[in-house]
Amino acid sequence: MSEKYKKLVGLLKELFQLDQPDLDFGLYRIMHARSREVTQFLDKDLLPQVREAFEQYQPADKASLQAELASAIKKAQELGADPETIPKITGLRTKLDNVAVDIDALESEVYDHLYSFFRRYYSEGDFLAKRVYKPGVYAIPYEGEEVKLHWANNDQYYIKTSEYLRDYSFRLRQDSGGEPMRVHFRLADATEGEHGNVKPAEGKDRVFILSPGGESGQDFIAVENDDLVIQFEYRPTEKSDWPEDDRKNKKKPPTQKGLIAMAVRDVLSVADPALAPWLRELGKPHLKSNGETADYCCLEAHLYRYSARNTFDYFIHKDLGKFLRRELDFYIKNEVMHLDDVENETALRVEQYLSKIKVIRSIAGKIINFLAQLEDFQKILWLKKKFVIETNYCITIDQIPEEFYPEIVAKDEQRKEWVRLFAIDEVENYSEPLTPEFLKANDKLVLDTSFFGSGFTARLASKIDTLEDKINGMLIHGDNFQALKLLEKRYHGKVKCIYIDPPYNTDSSKIPYKNNYRHSSWIAMMYDRLAALHPTLTLDGAIFVSIDKTERTVLEHTMDEIFGQNNRVEELIWAMNTNNSQAPNYSTNHEYVLVYAKDRRIAEQDRDMFREPKPGFEEVMALVSRLNPSYPPVSTIEAELRSLYEIHKIEFREEIEAKGLEWDDEKGNDPWKGLYNYNRAEYRDENGVFVPEAEAQDREAHIWVWREDNVAMPATKQAASTRDPNHRNWRFYKPLHPVTGKPCPHPKSGWKYAYDDDEDSPGKRSFVSLDRDNRIVWGEDESKIPQIKRILHEVETNVGKSVFTDYSDGEKQTSAMFGRSGVFLSPKHADFVSRFVVHAAKEDSIILDCFGGTGSTAHAVIKLNRDDHGDRKYVLIEVTEYFDTVMKPRVLKAVYSRDWREGKPVSRDGISHCIKIIHLESYEDTLNNLEIRHTEQQTLLDFTEAQGADGFKEEYFLRYMLDVETRDSQSLLNTHAFIDPMAYKLRVKRPGSDESREMNIDLLETFNYLIGLTEQHIAAPQTFSAEFERDSENRLRLKDALKQDEAGPWWFRTVTGVMPDGRTALVIWRKRPGGETTEGIEQDNLILNEWFSTHVRPSRESTFDLIYVNGDNNLENLKTQEDLWKVRLIEEDFHRSMFDTREL
Repeated sequence: MSEKYKKLVGLLKELFQLDQPDLDFGLYRIMHARSREVTQFLDKDLLPQVREAFEQYQPADKASLQAELASAIKKAQELGADPETIPKITGLRTKLDNVAVDIDALESEVYDHLYSFFRRYYSEGDFLAKRVYKPGVYAIPYEGEEVKLHWANNDQYYIKTSEYLRDYSFRLRQDSGGEPMRVHFRLADATEGEHGNVKPAEGKDRVFILSPGGESGQDFIAVENDDLVIQFEYRPTEKSDWPEDDRKNKKKPPTQKGLIAMAVRDVLSVADPALAPWLRELGKPHLKSNGETADYCCLEAHLYRYSARNTFDYFIHKDLGKFLRRELDFYIKNEVMHLDDVENETALRVEQYLSKIKVIRSIAGKIINFLAQLEDFQKILWLKKKFVIETNYCITIDQIPEEFYPEIVAKDEQRKEWVRLFAIDEVENYSEPLTPEFLKANDKLVLDTSFFGSGFTARLASKIDTLEDKINGMLIHGDNFQALKLLEKRYHGKVKCIYIDPPYNTDSSKIPYKNNYRHSSWIAMMYDRLAALHPTLTLDGAIFVSIDKTERTVLEHTMDEIFGQNNRVEELIWAMNTNNSQAPNYSTNHEYVLVYAKDRRIAEQDRDMFREPKPGFEEVMALVSRLNPSYPPVSTIEAELRSLYEIHKIEFREEIEAKGLEWDDEKGNDPWKGLYNYNRAEYRDENGVFVPEAEAQDREAHIWVWREDNVAMPATKQAASTRDPNHRNWRFYKPLHPVTGKPCPHPKSGWKYAYDDDEDSPGKRSFVSLDRDNRIVWGEDESKIPQIKRILHEVETNVGKSVFTDYSDGEKQTSAMFGRSGVFLSPKHADFVSRFVVHAAKEDSIILDCFGGTGSTAHAVIKLNRDDHGDRKYVLIEVTEYFDTVMKPRVLKAVYSRDWREGKPVSRDGISHCIKIIHLESYEDTLNNLEIRHTEQQTLLDFTEAQGADGFKEEYFLRYMLDVETRDSQSLLNTHAFIDPMAYKLRVKRPGSDESREMNIDLLETFNYLIGLTEQHIAAPQTFSAEFERDSENRLRLKDALKQDEAGPWWFRTVTGVMPDGRTALVIWRKRPGGETTEGIEQDNLILNEWFSTHVRPSRESTFDLIYVNGDNNLENLKTQEDLWKVRLIEEDFHRSMFDTREL
């Protein structure tokens, strides 16, 4: 066996993920289960085809001819003859010179080319486009575009490394049957790295550190369920991580290399007889994939491999087969085919030359088929819509029926959570346990159904009609790309405003990358997520993306390609209150926000788009919101307004002087200067009708802030009718004062409005209509020209500026809410984000943020709704553990109180609110729930007819093996398990934890999102029992009526809603205790028909366009002539929608 052959086999095992048979997680586990068959296929079936391809040249084999010539010469010499005079010998020499074929050399060349080709494009787990045109020059695919955006891995999906970070296991004995001695690395305190919007501090890269030994000295290691578990922490290293004896002499914390050495020493030195067999195996020299023995132990090898896997992220190719076939053609034309060789050789040599090319192409093509199978399988796993693992609601008490109060006050975990979040132990009448009266008095407490179980959640959800309308926001825990794909039908064309704050990819917030492709990895991550965001926008919607100079240019080109350069609205420049005196040249104190519209032409037709309130508007509205519930006298409101303005003037002056600027020079730049005249107030109802102060509370009126303004006609040339006293358009009338009855003067240029209403234009404003609406301000007598009221929230907006100053401090805001600093690095302040929400969203719009981080976007929306009584809704997505530790608590706190200090609420002015919270299956969960299943049909592979090149066995291994043998894995949708929708299970891991547990998946919510259903009502489950009998014609029927029975085996739950195309739908989920037997199906369908006839048809909700049911049924037989609904199988639409993997 030649060295080149061995090199190729080693590379192919690496490509086929067979080079690390001890690894026992993810796709490694699946390939390990088939490694023997695949290895045998490589060694016995595929590569021998190279030699077989050259068998036609065997009669002219150079080695054989040389051996034959040597034998002939030897015989001639033994006979005493001159070898050169013997015709056979001269003929052999001629043959060697002209027609001999060096088959070994041809084989070696083929192996060498195959190795060179696949090694060129494969690097550290991924295939990268490195098309060599000539030394130092690469070629890229180009189709004549004016401008071409290209990056190294532009044809790949960026995936996160969480599956490697959180799940690493290996076998110490790979072929030991029932005793594999499985070792599991577990993160005891995982802080998931630089993903999503997590931005670790510079110089604080996370590393793997063996967990503390604790009191026993070996708490980091234990045997659990026959597996050896070694626990690690994943965090920034500190000097204290050095052993105590070495600490004094160390100036820096230990490196990952040093930590691995310490971990190996500490683990292998554990003196525990129960662990001795494991430690002996871990201490043995590591056996490399090429069979060589390493000079380091097994444990050290795996620790290096484990830590190395988390220094960069991985990718999945979008079409590896097409890519490699295209590159193979390029490689052959540029690296194998040389025209000079063809031109100067004999026909026979040319034939050999072309045969070599043909063999390279054939064998490489088959290897490509297998690699494409591997990559396409992973692509399916990545692109398939993920299951909703769990659904919960966070809902204020005022929206919960009182019948639930006894259960709520009895749940001590919820009480403790309220104490932790809202400090309710400082509220009057607090007690342990709580009382229903306390809930009524504090009805803006936010209940979390995750404390109460699925039964409570189902009953509560069933009490909420028009469910989708009641939900104010949604928080999704999962990968943002996966979440956007799941939401694509439900939110297609529904989102008015998107704000995202992705990782900036600076030195302090870089994403993991490989091969120095730092920017390429970032753009690969962003491209697919921006492409997934694009279809969610309304035609007049806009997206705002925060970024700094590191990736600004790359981001702009990416957004140009996705949204279109003609839809680029502006590049906003955010001037920040920062200064770096140590900067080598300039102190950068600005960042960018790129703004694009879905359709700029349509967006700009909306006169409210890209406008913003006057500076100070939000503070005034916050004051109004605080005062309104107590309905104070108007004089009190106006005094509070004056006080607010005075405080701002003082703060602004202090800010100016703190910068070393002269107050007299800068006071004219007061951003609030256009606001100070808004010092008047009044009450109006929800329709804008004036309400006298004395009636404000009874009529639940709202405070409106206004200023006086003149009602003069513009001083430009006007129509002649404005000066004609006999024309209805006359503008120089003198209205009578309402008290003195005497005429008031008109403005010098005349009035802006005609005096009386115009019957032909009923909606046109007039002086009379304005006065009737209490919009005219009269003087004390007739001497003053009447003025008009300018309402602050109606007319006072400015065109947004491309350069804006915002000194809001998100760190201070989160510190006030959580009572500690450093909750999250560089969080955005809610006021900062609200600027963009106001620019693009209406008061009833949907706002989306797929890099949810700390929840700043949700906080901004809640704050705006509180201020202007809007009904904006938000959708936030976050993958890291910050979802539970920062984002969700921040949102709940924002609902409960506007103001916070040292982690406690100041005002407790909560708003009525409902949040839907869903947790998604991860890519890692998908991998870990794959199962290999062998069927009887696979024995066909052993038949003689299936063997040989291009035979059935070869086709099966190269193209279909993974798809066929993992079919019906739970994570790949096992529809047979739909017999009991409440018992569909997956083994899942929660972020920040390495614990794997089996959970019932929320098929109901998963299906709703897959088909894009807008939920109107989710019924509580119903269970029934029944007895059967046969009639005289042996037809099955119920013996008595269907009985509602909590212990009954027949279970039903329904969802009603609206499909994306406007059709109404009823979704019926049921348990089918009869299973797949003929009699069982008959019984289950009889129960379905009876339940439908008695519980659905009589109700007003029976008029649906679509009815979905799980399991074969005969509901169609119940249709009457009036019924127009169609019945569809849930399983069919579930599968079709889940695996609709059209590339984004």
